[in-house]
Amino acid sequence: MKLLKPGLHLKRWLGVLLLGMVVVSLGIAYALTEVYRGGTFPVWVQAVTLQFLPLLVRSAIFLLVGGVLCALGLRGLYRSLEEGLPTPGNGHQSLLERIYDYRQRQGGPRIVCIGGGTGMPTVLRGLKSYSANITAIVTVGDDGGSSGRLRREHGILPPGDFRNNIVALAQVEPLMARLFQYRFGEGSPLGGHSFGNLFVLAMCGITGNFEQALRETSRVLAVQGTILPSTLQDVQICADFIDGSHVCGESQIPEVGRRIERVRLEPDHPAAQPEAVRAILEADLVVLGPGSLYTSVVPNLLVEGVAKALIQSDAVKVYVCNVATQAGETDGYDVKAHVDALVRHLPGRVNPLDVVLAPRHPDGAVSPDTEVELVYGAPLSDVTGPRILLEDVVRDDLALRHDPDKLGAALMRIYEEQRRVARVPNGAVRAAL
Repeated sequence: MKLLKPGLHLKRWLGVLLLGMVVVSLGIAYALTEVYRGGTFPVWVQAVTLQFLPLLVRSAIFLLVGGVLCALGLRGLYRSLEEGLPTPGNGHQSLLERIYDYRQRQGGPRIVCIGGGTGMPTVLRGLKSYSANITAIVTVGDDGGSSGRLRREHGILPPGDFRNNIVALAQVEPLMARLFQYRFGEGSPLGGHSFGNLFVLAMCGITGNFEQALRETSRVLAVQGTILPSTLQDVQICADFIDGSHVCGESQIPEVGRRIERVRLEPDHPAAQPEAVRAILEADLVVLGPGSLYTSVVPNLLVEGVAKALIQSDAVKVYVCNVATQAGETDGYDVKAHVDALVRHLPGRVNPLDVVLAPRHPDGAVSPDTEVELVYGAPLSDVTGPRILLEDVVRDDLALRHDPDKLGAALMRIYEEQRRVARVPNGAVRAAL
């Protein structure tokens, strides 16, 4: 019986309904008893109520017929609800399966993902099957393409990265997701713009501010979670290179082609979005990356209050290392170099990470003439520092990209393992490791 499946939160209400039916039946029985004692029934009433049969036989017949009618009614109600309620993104689930999944996700861990608009949507797609309590904290430094044009011409925060993450968490039909990602062709005033970016721009005009525009856009697309900017200030990402030169502009940094020493924001130390800081402090799991290390992940940590909240949070903290290096940013980097660069930008160079999740590459994953290199690392387990775990989290058909399902499952395994470790005494942990 699917109705009796744990976690649906239906059995208690079915019990209340059954109890109510029993109480109503008792009331009717008492009333009919008084009527029966006080007079005689018309012939047709006696026929309908089967007065010509023994009392126990009548009771059994009415209980059987009533039970059948209740079952038919509940079945018809269930089918009507199932037909009347669409199933966004998955038309193969029954109503009870949808209710069960919804309840499971509502009771899922509080997850915060920090990154940009390319790598983080993959994480969100993988995690939204496990929890509805997801907050995506998105960098606001994008200055290229459609986002850069809208930023310069209309004075809004760059919407592109937010659009990608909204679509990743949306519970809508695939056609709606494709619509939001649709990009107009060149040769027209709208050339290069995506429909989703223009939608967010229009929503800014209707609601009056970018924050409210994100909330309303998320509501329209039935987003399962919250999308937040790390800061509401208009900032630029600047990079200082090891040769002493520097450049400003997220889209310009990879073009220079020099080794990056560190990145910074202008203006320096912008104020964090308060809800983003609160989400980090209250989180059960914080995921950084994947994505452009210097232009998507690190800029969020340069916002005043975000890095401090990350260090103070009791959440399980995981850095998802990129599958491959990024030309102009992380050429020649291995897993350790990625982590070192991340920590280099944190206050006091404190490493708050519990686990670094790195991809395990099969032999021959990419051809020798590929422009980028795969990121490699050695598995490491250290009580005093983050564990480096190598997992199969890449797509079977494209070895340069994370697989959302594999990545989501790996992150949830790490979360559960870290929770178990946290409940074990320190001596037992050291013995196990």
